[in-house]
Amino acid sequence: MSKRKIFLRAITAIALFVLGPATINKVANGTTNTLPAISEIVEINEVQASEVREKGTDTAIYQGANAQKAQASDTFSIAQIGGSVHGRLYDQWTYRSQVSTGIAMGLRMHTYVWMETGGNTMQTANMLNYFLPKIQTPKGSIIALDYEDGAGPSAQANTDNVLYGMRRIRDAGYTAVLYSGKYYIANHLQLDRILSEFPNSLWIASYADMQVRTEPLWGYFPSMPGVAIWQFTSTGRAGGLDYNIDLLGITEKGYKHGDAERPVTKPEAVKEGIQADHTPKKAIEAGYTVKVNFSAKSWSNGASIPGWVKGRSYKVIETNGDKVLLEGIMSWIDRASVEILQTSTQAQTVASGTYVVQQGDSLSAIATRYNTTVGTLQSLNSIRNVNLIYPGQVLRVNGQVTAQRTYTVRYGDSLSAIASRFGITVGHLQSMNGIRNANLIYPGQTLRY
Repeated sequence: MSKRKIFLRAITAIALFVLGPATINKVANGTTNTLPAISEIVEINEVQASEVREKGTDTAIYQGANAQKAQASDTFSIAQIGGSVHGRLYDQWTYRSQVSTGIAMGLRMHTYVWMETGGNTMQTANMLNYFLPKIQTPKGSIIALDYEDGAGPSAQANTDNVLYGMRRIRDAGYTAVLYSGKYYIANHLQLDRILSEFPNSLWIASYADMQVRTEPLWGYFPSMPGVAIWQFTSTGRAGGLDYNIDLLGITEKGYKHGDAERPVTKPEAVKEGIQADHTPKKAIEAGYTVKVNFSAKSWSNGASIPGWVKGRSYKVIETNGDKVLLEGIMSWIDRASVEILQTSTQAQTVASGTYVVQQGDSLSAIATRYNTTVGTLQSLNSIRNVNLIYPGQVLRVNGQVTAQRTYTVRYGDSLSAIASRFGITVGHLQSMNGIRNANLIYPGQTLRY
């Protein structure tokens, strides 16, 4: 998913995920059969596939603070919490708000983590020790290990490492899933071992092309056992958005009877989403975040709403009776044509990232509340003694710690792949390192990120 799979624009990544059509799915005139019948999937995948075949997105920092839909009918989304690159951990600040706004949209929300730890079980242990306590999706929901880069030379060690991670996820009460590409798995992992312990646990990327698609081309289905989710495009809409189809109903995990409004447990982000969803539209005021409904047809003045506006989220900057004014596009729209994603209080918490210390608070309790660490709070607020905080003190509870972070370019690296690993943008890397041409980096070069 590669945080919009930016590196898939590179030829090497295209070779990894864009597959040629299966010959059994070619019709006489040479065009690809769209395979409308579910029996075709069963034949290819050797599993009993869901008749519903619901679709949903996956998101990371590139999609911003709010969850995303490609279509009004989407039922799930999978948000990146962060990742590990050779033992170096990083967070995605967008994770919690993507979960909460996804819940507000009526999506079953799940989690994934970038796992570039090769065959190093110790690095994976540190990664899960850090991220598992911070999960904001319900118990039973998916936690996917995104294993698509950095594999070690030993398929056995790589597999041992992946199995260790999946067992930790299962033992923590979640549904373990492995995300990768068909050929990456074939070259670096022992798939039979993984499926013998975690059957039908694969989330596989395989794209027909880079055109905008909201329906899969079944001729490009990754023919292999154990596929539960198929990521069939990285362009579910113009500009890029990963789009997936749930073949087996696995995204219903963590939600009673698959109902997004009935999560098995309610972490804080889920509670926030439910609160926003239950807030009446008449309460919308400046500071709220809303999504323009896919069904919306016209602005308050009668002009048609462009298609690119629908399904996207905006901040409300003013209200007037039944109308709200959207930031950025400066257009009035009827309250009935939007959906509440965040109340003004919730939006301020995300935007400000601050907390006012109350009587009886401790730094460890505040860290737990905001799914961060005491060390991070100390770094963000220059606190030397963890026991010395006072009522009324304003603490930053999220943001970047100012410690210098660097990466040494390796042979075969590209700027887009490096950006994807660390959950940042190519533009950020160029700005931090004075790089004018994104294609000109060299092995041994030290990059700040």
